[in-house]
Amino acid sequence: MSGLNGRRILVVEDEALIAMLVEDALLEAGASVLGPAATVEEALALFESERPEAAVLDINLAGQASIPVADRLVECDIPFVVATGYGAAGLPDRHRNVPVLAKPYDPRDLIAALERICR
Repeated sequence: MSGLNGRRILVVEDEALIAMLVEDALLEAGASVLGPAATVEEALALFESERPEAAVLDINLAGQASIPVADRLVECDIPFVVATGYGAAGLPDRHRNVPVLAKPYDPRDLIAALERICR
């Protein structure tokens, strides 16, 4: 049994294929998926309506930085993993302690990272 069983995970990803792969991996791990959200506005709306327990956050959403979503997650003490092609270089200093998965990544690594932060 996964440490994600029954947990609500917000997925913020603008690439449809990656979003589907993340969603499939999370569902297989027993999580409940919120989203995926492809924009900052969509992510914040989902956050407010369904309050996640953790999140997977792509930093670059079609050229728009998702830092406002990261800030909101931190404000509410909700752990998250950054999954990005830019590595930690795309993160502001205040989010440098967040686990980062470089794209492309193995979905098993994503599940393992989420299990570590959801303890």
